[in-house]
Amino acid sequence: MKERVLNSICTLLGIICHPLWMPTYGTALFCAALQTQYAPLSPAYWLIALLGTFALTAFIPLTLILIRLAMGRVSTLEIRNPQERTPIYIYTSVCYAFWSYFLLRILHAPLVLFLIAVGAIMALVAIIFINRHWKISAHLTGLGGLIGGIGAYCLYSAQPLPIGLVTGLLCVSLAVMYARIYTKSHTPLQVTTGLLFGLMMTFIPTLVYCLIAHV
Repeated sequence: MKERVLNSICTLLGIICHPLWMPTYGTALFCAALQTQYAPLSPAYWLIALLGTFALTAFIPLTLILIRLAMGRVSTLEIRNPQERTPIYIYTSVCYAFWSYFLLRILHAPLVLFLIAVGAIMALVAIIFINRHWKISAHLTGLGGLIGGIGAYCLYSAQPLPIGLVTGLLCVSLAVMYARIYTKSHTPLQVTTGLLFGLMMTFIPTLVYCLIAHV
């Protein structure tokens, strides 16, 4: 009974913290930050931002996964086989490229959001090659990317880091790390590397930009 409950919790954590949802979570957080820092955002802006992000970074990639599952190109919805993940990562990278254009040209979001999106694309492209030899955790890469994005936004806008939010996300990350290890989806090294890799990749483009801008 205890093992069944623990398995259910691990599965639920994997669903809630799936990497496909991270850009939408991040966009919601950044819209809230923009509204607090600058001016109230219209309901239409919130709707376009969230629906556009969800469509480009979650709905379309998920649809492609389901199509490949129906065609027998992937064995399970979780895509446990690293080799089966490569085409999905390529498709998702293309979707993220359109998302970055959406942020900059259609949503007219601050440059920092575009830089964070570029970092996410860089992470996905790198994972395509890493995945050929080693199964880095996509779940933890996504969570790390969300935390790194928050740090990038604070650096760009000279705002203090929201310690409570970051601490909460780190606690969630630890729970997901345990869940991925418990279900034997990943090793401790794979989840730890994923978290740090995602954090660095979304933070570095903004850091480089800020350093160049102040030269």
